[in-house]
Amino acid sequence: MISWITGNIGTIIVLMVLVLIVAAIVRTMVRDKRCGKSSCGGNCAHCSLCKAARSTAQNRRKSKT
Repeated sequence: MISWITGNIGTIIVLMVLVLIVAAIVRTMVRDKRCGKSSCGGNCAHCSLCKAARSTAQNRRKSKT
């Protein structure tokens, strides 16, 4: 067992680092969700990141004129 661990120590360390990174990301997402923060509020008309928002905003401007 010890020889297997010493033979794979690099893989084990990388795995542990990745697990810690994923856990930190999940923790941040959960904390943000509890605080009411979100990357998508569901209101595409006011979203500057979404292609649908840009096309929706352009359509609204065209229909008003």
